[in-house]
Amino acid sequence: MSESAPIIRAAGPADLPAIRAIVEAAYSPYIERLGKKPGPMLNDYAAQIAAGRVHCLCDDEGVAGFTVLIPEESRFMLDNVAVADRARGRGYGRALMAFAEDAARQAGYRAITLYTHEKMHENRALYARLGYRETGLIREKGFARIYMEKSV
Repeated sequence: MSESAPIIRAAGPADLPAIRAIVEAAYSPYIERLGKKPGPMLNDYAAQIAAGRVHCLCDDEGVAGFTVLIPEESRFMLDNVAVADRARGRGYGRALMAFAEDAARQAGYRAITLYTHEKMHENRALYARLGYRETGLIREKGFARIYMEKSV
């Protein structure tokens, strides 16, 4: 039996449990390092889904990852991207990043913005490898966030 290619589609309410499970698994390891739950663990994903901001990457086993995209007046924000533990190493994270960058471009933005916690060194290195450059440290909502940007 051959595997079908993964698809990326708009999330619906039925995807909420899978999204929450992915968030829990992806961000729980950072709780000890940060001394509290990371921002993505506090987000209202039901509201984000209702607003049309969440897209799921689905493979033969179901939701394997997702991204939250927020078009703002002055920037296109990649608010979150996460992949299920079971799906790591398959290129799904890169596929979601490329999807986000394409969405920004198609919406008429010249760049895409994201942030990660200053102590999430792995994420900072990954985003740098993908062509994002750090634009500043901003303290907001109780977190020290490194903002990064990439031209699209």
